[in-house]
Amino acid sequence: MRVLDTTQMRAADRATIDEVGIPSLALMENAGHHVVEAMASFFDDLARRRVSVLCGSGSNGGDGLVVARTLHEQGTDVVVFLFVQAANIRGDVRTNLDAVNRLGVEVVEVPDGDAWSHHRAHALERDLVVDALFGTGLSRPLAGMWETVVENANAASVPIVSIDIPSGLSSESYTPIGPAIEATVTVTLSAPKLPLVLMPGAAYAGDLVIADIGIPGEVIAGLGGPVLDVLAPEVIRELLPNRDDEAHKGDFGRVLIVAGSVGKTGAACLAGRGALRSGAGLVTVATPRSCVPTVAAGAPEYMTLPLVEMSDGSVAAEALQSVLGTPCDVIAVGPGLGTGPGTVAFVRGLLAQSSVPLVLDADALNVCADGMDGLETRDGLDLVLTPHPGEMARLCGSSPETIQTDRVASVRRLATRHRAHVVLKGARTLVGTPDGRVSINLTGNAGMATGGTGDVLAGATAAWIAQLGETAAACRVAVYLHGLAGDLAAERFSEVAMTASDLIAELGQAVKETIDSEPQRDGDDPDRT
Repeated sequence: MRVLDTTQMRAADRATIDEVGIPSLALMENAGHHVVEAMASFFDDLARRRVSVLCGSGSNGGDGLVVARTLHEQGTDVVVFLFVQAANIRGDVRTNLDAVNRLGVEVVEVPDGDAWSHHRAHALERDLVVDALFGTGLSRPLAGMWETVVENANAASVPIVSIDIPSGLSSESYTPIGPAIEATVTVTLSAPKLPLVLMPGAAYAGDLVIADIGIPGEVIAGLGGPVLDVLAPEVIRELLPNRDDEAHKGDFGRVLIVAGSVGKTGAACLAGRGALRSGAGLVTVATPRSCVPTVAAGAPEYMTLPLVEMSDGSVAAEALQSVLGTPCDVIAVGPGLGTGPGTVAFVRGLLAQSSVPLVLDADALNVCADGMDGLETRDGLDLVLTPHPGEMARLCGSSPETIQTDRVASVRRLATRHRAHVVLKGARTLVGTPDGRVSINLTGNAGMATGGTGDVLAGATAAWIAQLGETAAACRVAVYLHGLAGDLAAERFSEVAMTASDLIAELGQAVKETIDSEPQRDGDDPDRT
């Protein structure tokens, strides 16, 4: 499910109209009908509700006019508030305005601030408001009358349904550029837009519905520019492997996790359990010798490998040969490991000498931040980096604030520069690949901001690499299921009370729900995220 910016969306529209031969009026008609379908799925007794449709002069306003006409034909009490003089309307929007007028729908012209002051109560003291003011082309903050309209609409105690994008947001930025509608539901057309799927813009979208208005998938797939997409459940389902009835544990990969130090054995246990619950056939947790009894007690299903340690109970450089000599398909390293001199030497040696894919998390990332040149030795061998924003900032020689200002660009630069797979954790975790593709994960919640959930993800990522043998796919699967398990844990325990162990317990259900979910069929409700 590709995420489009303004230029790409315009190119998709133009190709559909000029090359495929679908008229723009048909696309507008489809958009309006899908918005009404979405409204009916969210709001009971839609025909009995009083609805206001706030229409601008562009295509977004034309979509709103189709909504008004469709609602009127279904018996809904609907009023159109047209924020331009009707005499100035042209093209497809004019066609739909004429249709609305012929049907006798009430149309109120609101060409200026004085008119809005006069009609504001009539527009907002309704049961539902449809926001069809501005579409994806907005490039500057709303001001004057428009700012007042947005403020008044947000202050009214009435649900708002935005068409394509809440008015005031720009599809070029996931940070609001100025005042914007706070929608209850957003019905976006053909494909998600950047501020609808990344925070903080996504907070303005409410529930998101993606409506297929007739732009062929081939057109969207063929658009130029860097690929940004959303991890959709149907995509993840297709990546999950089927298990043969005669399979054995060796068929599902051997995972080696290097983690833990004195006082941080929990990280090693969580990573190991995350790998087990994510389906790895064999899991070994390598940890400093003095930590083995505690780590071994964490789960009977994984094996342990005692490592030479420093006097402070952290991994020593001499432990490298034990790790390199342990048969495995992937190594995850870093949770609870520490950053002492012995550990630093160990991690650098592992980067230089290991012959299997590596997943670097937590302290292993902090070691790399002091010498990113070590990543270049991985040429031809898959490398996964799983930073949170602070670790990402250290890797990029930047600040967390700068990373968060443009998360997509930061991930893309790091992934392409070091030929790595980058998982930037946080609200709407991102997965970047060496070819510049970035995927946005919509599962997960604020309850996952608790100790240990990142350790679980490191183990889960390694497990899926071992099973799938394809690192990009494994990262996407691990991130999606990890977030979904977090959602399930939050439903059961609340975001406040859930723990990393609760998330592990839900990983199996997350897999089951993803496998059991059915692809959408013609006639089903539009896709929701």
